[in-house]
Amino acid sequence: MALNVALVSPTQKVWSGEATFVSARTTEGDLGVLPGHSPLFGVLVDGAVSIKGTDGSVKEFNVRGGFLSVSNDRVSILTESVD
Repeated sequence: MALNVALVSPTQKVWSGEATFVSARTTEGDLGVLPGHSPLFGVLVDGAVSIKGTDGSVKEFNVRGGFLSVSNDRVSILTESVD
């Protein structure tokens, strides 16, 4: 079982694909998402977003604010900008 993940900014689709784990920092604290996670909506703070692909590779992105949404094994990460 995998997560369908999309990380986008206003100017580009930064990354999309299947992943086994996503971590990010929200205003409520650090958050980890695995397949089967309950639905949620979080406000991102500036910091790292880590995505572990189904092939085992780990992608790290430095995001600047935004939102994270989880529903039915779909993770949408919308950020103001990515470094």
